[in-house]
Amino acid sequence: MDFYKKFKKKNLKNIQKQSNDINFSNLTTKWIKKATKFNYSYNFDWLGRPIIQYPQDIIVLQEIVFDRKPDLIIETGIAHGGSLIFFSSMLELLNLEKKKERKIVGIDIDIRKHNKRYINNHFLKKNIILMEGSSTDDKIIKKLNKIVRNKKVMVVLDSNHTHEHVLNELKLYSKLVTKNQYLVVMDTILEKICKSYPENRPWHKGNNPETALKEFLKENKKFRLDNIPTKKSLITASPNGFLIKK
Repeated sequence: MDFYKKFKKKNLKNIQKQSNDINFSNLTTKWIKKATKFNYSYNFDWLGRPIIQYPQDIIVLQEIVFDRKPDLIIETGIAHGGSLIFFSSMLELLNLEKKKERKIVGIDIDIRKHNKRYINNHFLKKNIILMEGSSTDDKIIKKLNKIVRNKKVMVVLDSNHTHEHVLNELKLYSKLVTKNQYLVVMDTILEKICKSYPENRPWHKGNNPETALKEFLKENKKFRLDNIPTKKSLITASPNGFLIKK
């Protein structure tokens, strides 16, 4: 076993230890609840665009993209476009290793003009495909079915966070994810922190991405939960949100 593998093996033991520490885990949840009151995740940019993610999740997603090397990433919900730029930059870096046609598709029901302008003027726009409409609309799904052919596909769900919408997304987009690629469900933390959430939104405890994910996994056996990403980061918007297609 080489040094790097030994290093990773040792880290994995530490990751398991910290995730088994109930006091540490509770402290993390308490911190997230407090941070949410200040919109902490809004504080960060990626190459000039607001990304609205915890830094720990960004690092974990970087690890996943580098490890799995998808040809196509589909993201629902794009807000200011920071995560689109993040994924585009990762795909650009992968092309330094092996040149391929890699794309990130961003889908949002309302891509505001100023956000679209910034995205379309960004130097990494060449890897980005924008689609405006509901992520569960038949027209959007038909367009995606044409794009995903013969590609390794990863999906990130981060749009409307109600149980019904996320469950519909899971049923539709799980079919697009290819073997050994990730299906990431963002903001499953809402089940724990909805009372701390600063805005009046239609999702709440018992009606959010976490509840949708649990129902999906009861019916769909083609995916397994990868809890290492969240065990290692602890501070995450997506505990239990990282799935791999078998």
